[in-house]
Amino acid sequence: MTTPSEAGWAVAVAILVMAAATYAMRAGGFWLMGHVPLTARLRRMLEALPGSVVVAVVLPIVVRDGLAALLAIAAAGAVMLVRRNDLAAVLAGMAVAAAVRAAGL
Repeated sequence: MTTPSEAGWAVAVAILVMAAATYAMRAGGFWLMGHVPLTARLRRMLEALPGSVVVAVVLPIVVRDGLAALLAIAAAGAVMLVRRNDLAAVLAGMAVAAAVRAAGL
């Protein structure tokens, strides 16, 4: 059995190793993309990537939480389009989610 001090060192080493691996992956990606010719097709793909990431993050939430999540995300998106204010969009999404859940939908 390990003592608390040994476990603390093991955790610290694990965190440092994961941080080093994360840094290596990110730095390696920047280095690698520095050697790739940026064609028009690749540029379009890179510009579309953030939208794909948003859909990949949002869709499971909507599937899991249903109508409340769908309406909250739609409200936040609408506020973001109109106001261009992150805080207002988050507050609108939270308010809609709370209202829908309070209504029992």
